[in-house]
Amino acid sequence: MLYFVSTPVGNLKDISLRALEVLKSVDVIACEDTRTSLKLLNRYEIKKPLVAYHKFNETVAAEKLIRELKSGKNIALITDAGTPVVSDPGNVLTKLLRDENVEFTAIPGATAFVPALILSGLDTQRFAFIGFLPDKKKDREELLAKYKNLDMTLIFYSAPHDLLGDLNTLYENFGARKASVCKEITKLHEGVERITLGEKLKEEEPKGEYVIIVEGGKEAENELLKLSVEEHIAFYIKNGMDKKDAVKAVAKDRKLPKSEVYKFSVDM
Repeated sequence: MLYFVSTPVGNLKDISLRALEVLKSVDVIACEDTRTSLKLLNRYEIKKPLVAYHKFNETVAAEKLIRELKSGKNIALITDAGTPVVSDPGNVLTKLLRDENVEFTAIPGATAFVPALILSGLDTQRFAFIGFLPDKKKDREELLAKYKNLDMTLIFYSAPHDLLGDLNTLYENFGARKASVCKEITKLHEGVERITLGEKLKEEEPKGEYVIIVEGGKEAENELLKLSVEEHIAFYIKNGMDKKDAVKAVAKDRKLPKSEVYKFSVDM
């Protein structure tokens, strides 16, 4: 049997009794980064042979794990934090296990986007998990176009060095929607900023791992459009834009020519 075992996303106490039981019982533990995993395993005095399983060796490592399983070994797969396969290594292995008709199961536990969704204050009835945005601008735009008009909350992951660029990309593609930026879930410096896309973050130098929650397409159409054009421009200026960029942003939100919006800014 192969077990996909969820581990804490930050606070090491957020691990289930069942997860600890499985980790203590298996023959081998496959880890995304053995150094990171040892912090958790040492905390709970778990001593097992460790093997590397990460995105750079995933196919080769998956094939090796299949051979180990067929020889009769029980294996647990963990990632650096959270649930394997969800924006983490493991997807190649699940497909191979299915093709080879080898048994596997999941030990549920922590994943960052669920508490972030709760902390966002946005709709939790229906949501779509998108994960990390692609690196290339064209790929990002093609991906986001599929979700632009989806009437449900959208969830993204973002690394600290990508955060400001990701937020700008989301604003450029979705306009001024309600959003939430959650960082370091369950950790000492956990925090959340509830913003409107296009608004400047208080945190100028992002640190840690982030979850971005964005409201769905139909809900988002009402917010800033309820303001007068002057108030709409003033909103962006207040949040750090100069007048020229604010006019451009308002024109985009309202689907108006920039020249039309500019008239309202002359006396501001």
